[in-house]
Amino acid sequence: MRIARNYLGREIYQSSAMVTTALLGLFAFFALIDDLDKVSDTFGLGALLYLEVLAIPTRLYDLLPIGLLIGSILALASLAQRNELTILRVSGVSGMRLLATLWLIVVPVMAGALVLSEWLTPLSEIKSGEANLTLRGKSGGARMSSGYWFKEPTPNGGTRILNIHSLQSGGSVSGVTLYEFDDGQELIAMSTAPEGHFRDETLVLDNVTTNRLKPQALGMLADPEARHPAEPLMQVERQPERTLDTTLTPARLLARVLTPERMSLTTLLDYIDYLNDNQIQADRQIVAMWRKLAYPFTLLVMITIAAPIGFMQTRRGGVAAKVFIGILLGVGFFMLNQLALNVGMLGRWPAWVTALMPSLGALLLALGTLFYMEYRHAVSRIMQHRWPWRKSPA
Repeated sequence: MRIARNYLGREIYQSSAMVTTALLGLFAFFALIDDLDKVSDTFGLGALLYLEVLAIPTRLYDLLPIGLLIGSILALASLAQRNELTILRVSGVSGMRLLATLWLIVVPVMAGALVLSEWLTPLSEIKSGEANLTLRGKSGGARMSSGYWFKEPTPNGGTRILNIHSLQSGGSVSGVTLYEFDDGQELIAMSTAPEGHFRDETLVLDNVTTNRLKPQALGMLADPEARHPAEPLMQVERQPERTLDTTLTPARLLARVLTPERMSLTTLLDYIDYLNDNQIQADRQIVAMWRKLAYPFTLLVMITIAAPIGFMQTRRGGVAAKVFIGILLGVGFFMLNQLALNVGMLGRWPAWVTALMPSLGALLLALGTLFYMEYRHAVSRIMQHRWPWRKSPA
């Protein structure tokens, strides 16, 4: 069986590699065509090609399950057409044992997917964000038009909200606005700084201008009968440098730039802890964590879906039809996965249900189909015995 497993693995690896490479090239070509209108004197074609190269690990992460599904169906359908699977079945290898062999074959792919998910994709996303900052003056990710927003408690029991307009390469920040609230959630000061940088777990702001409200300011502003104050209600302070003790770090800033699915698991867990400590909703990040944990399992589901389609015997041709079915199943599974994510977030489903439900449903359906194909004659005999008026299927 070891020789047969090596042979099946070589066929599946070669076919899946070709299909995944073709999909990568196709999607990269479409992305390149779509971004050609952004080429200018300051952003040349070489820079665009560099960004497309950095996007390869991310696209590979997204396309690997579909590539494995289509490649496995193509390999198994070719083996069935050449009657090689029939020879294995005649030699005493059951369909379930063949499925177990396929699961062993996909284990190295799962290990490679883990490396891709935990190291290559986050690294390429960070490099892509830095390259976008350098070449195009902007970065993607979870950035609003006003920049990035962070909330954290202050040592005196209040709250501070930090707005960073843009991130610079090397972990520096620019366009910093700091809103400080007391323990009653009333605004007491607003500070602005053109630049800042991290140093020894602190955020150092340069050329800080602070507008500090006096204690009686809010009461006088809320009183319609208040007279013109004898002294200003706001005090303006200027400091060449101000140091903030903050829970933010350069790694957490980069985590804010990345979408949750693109973070490594360790970074994602650290960012979830940061959000929970600051009482910020982390449902999206928790669902992303479960989806990352389920990603290797998704590859196992793909090879399980490919098994019953590839095992079907066809007297003449049939490979193209199987590949077409595989493409439909792959696209349908991807759409179902995205639908479950959106519906789960809206319905506040448990994170593990949102992440695992599509994969578990597809796995059970594939196993049920394979079980029926394997034991359909026994099922027919049982039905004929219990309900003799029913005709056995031809």
